[in-house]
Amino acid sequence: MSHQAQPTPRPAEAVEHVTPQLDFDGTTPYEDYVHADVLTHLQHLLSDDPGEMVFLVTTQVMELWFTCLVHEWETASRALRADDVPTAIAALKRSVRELEALNASWRPLAQLTPAQFNSYRGALGEGSGFQSAMYRRVEFLLGEKSASMLVPHRGSPRAHRELEKALHEPSLYDEVLRLLARRGYAIPDEVLGRDVAQRHEPSPAVEAAWADIYAGDGPEDLVRLGEVLTDVAELVWRWRNDHLVATRRAMGAKPGTGGSAGVAWLEKRAQTYVFPEVWTARSYV
Repeated sequence: MSHQAQPTPRPAEAVEHVTPQLDFDGTTPYEDYVHADVLTHLQHLLSDDPGEMVFLVTTQVMELWFTCLVHEWETASRALRADDVPTAIAALKRSVRELEALNASWRPLAQLTPAQFNSYRGALGEGSGFQSAMYRRVEFLLGEKSASMLVPHRGSPRAHRELEKALHEPSLYDEVLRLLARRGYAIPDEVLGRDVAQRHEPSPAVEAAWADIYAGDGPEDLVRLGEVLTDVAELVWRWRNDHLVATRRAMGAKPGTGGSAGVAWLEKRAQTYVFPEVWTARSYV
């Protein structure tokens, strides 16, 4: 005969407290916060191919991750302007996890054969990820500036306005370099006073500043800042390479949708790193 203790019955009122609320006057609080009904009804397929759904949903998920990255890097930029390095590092660390999730988004698409992609490629028409306004804001925050990239968005006033604002604001890396200057590092005037609407170009003086920081005498918070920037840059590089591989696998060297150069353009992008001096300075430590 078992002598195991029997569970003590719960009072009726205790059971009621663990029962989830099921009856609401309107929509659920979850729906009010997440807007799941909106998100899950944004998929308007343009072909009969069953594989189009994963392509469309994955692309939409990427747009949401771009939105997170813009939020984190704008948060970090504001913190750097205020000399609040811990808050900037915290935002950048969050963005590292978000970049990892973004990069994982390629997995559902990475195994597409040319025939599978071609079965719904025509539904894209002239559409291309190159035209993503949120991704362009990501690039601008990384210092990859180009006024010509505003042109595709002239027909979308809000997107154009936000991109134009981002174009003429300092990038995340600009704010990093301004912080280094305030901390006593010899960042040249031509770097600090340059037109921030232009692409960042590598500077030997900036490289020397990072080499000093990494040589062992630099403040610990700047070393941590440099390392999290390196994490971000590495994952951006991986994003570009994963994009290249997925595209090459699905369509080879054919021109991309929307008239882009496809693989040739992606290959060129995959050869560059953002925040270049954080990388090249390591050769002099």
